[in-house]
Amino acid sequence: MNTGLKITAFAAALAATFGTAYGVGQGLDPVVADSAPAGKHAGDHAEQKSPSAPPTEEDGARSEHETAPAGGLQISESGYTLDLKTPRVAAGQRTDLRFTVRDDSGRAVTEYRPEHDKELHLIVASRDLVTYRHLHPTRATDGTWSTPVDLPRAGGYRIFADFTPAKKGAANLTLGADLAASGPYRPQDLPKPASTARVDGYEVSLTGSLRPGRAGELRLTVSRDGEPVTDLEPYLGAYGHLVALRSGDLAYLHVHPNGEPGDGSTEPGPDVTFTATAPSGGSYRLFLDFKHDGVVRTAAFTVRSTASAETPAAESGAPEHAGDGHGH
Repeated sequence: MNTGLKITAFAAALAATFGTAYGVGQGLDPVVADSAPAGKHAGDHAEQKSPSAPPTEEDGARSEHETAPAGGLQISESGYTLDLKTPRVAAGQRTDLRFTVRDDSGRAVTEYRPEHDKELHLIVASRDLVTYRHLHPTRATDGTWSTPVDLPRAGGYRIFADFTPAKKGAANLTLGADLAASGPYRPQDLPKPASTARVDGYEVSLTGSLRPGRAGELRLTVSRDGEPVTDLEPYLGAYGHLVALRSGDLAYLHVHPNGEPGDGSTEPGPDVTFTATAPSGGSYRLFLDFKHDGVVRTAAFTVRSTASAETPAAESGAPEHAGDGHGH
């Protein structure tokens, strides 16, 4: 392997930090700068539509230039800080990832309000959005969270802690921090947009639009061997869990499904629908977790968000096949 392509964890971290501006300029359609409305914070999921509510006329009337808040771009917010204790790992080696969430007095947070069956959701994604992990760490009594992680490739990563403190009045937050995996590094291009993805014999198709500043519906349809899957199993309180990350700066958009198991109207497949608002135009990577036959699988898509109502979220093309980059 060319020596010039080998970097250490330190170099990977530098690339992740200082290369962001370059990545935005080279890898995206024009991007509008985020601006959170006064009194709101970037990680507040309340800014998304209610899980059971479709887009309204009011949503459609919003200005094309109005942006929805994005999370994960800050390590500290609303008096809470993500303290990552293992900022470097070795690629290809199983490592315990450890971190703490601290309040404005520096004390570790030890009480959380469960969201989607868990106190905290941890997302790990590579800067090129090829590797993705959705993890659920365990918390020690002193507030330290830990989870084993095995990252297959060297390079820069971003971790996202999605949680709600139990403190009265506290809102949901998504804090982010950089992580570096040491080893020989070869960057990969963002996968091309496609309307279908294949994983472990399943095919997932995506329809709908993701537009900046306007709510829209994304419909994901799961099939296997050409037959629709109509017995999806609940996972994190829903039949699907969707995370969207913006290419370039990895702005985090955690959307929720329309409906939930047991509500009397939501079917267990083959369709899972979500209401989502892009914080800006540009390219995004969508990761759908779904559970069937007792196994959670991840289907990934690259989509482009534009202001045009006629532009689909994903372009037709060769289905994307999941490799070893997605896991739980």
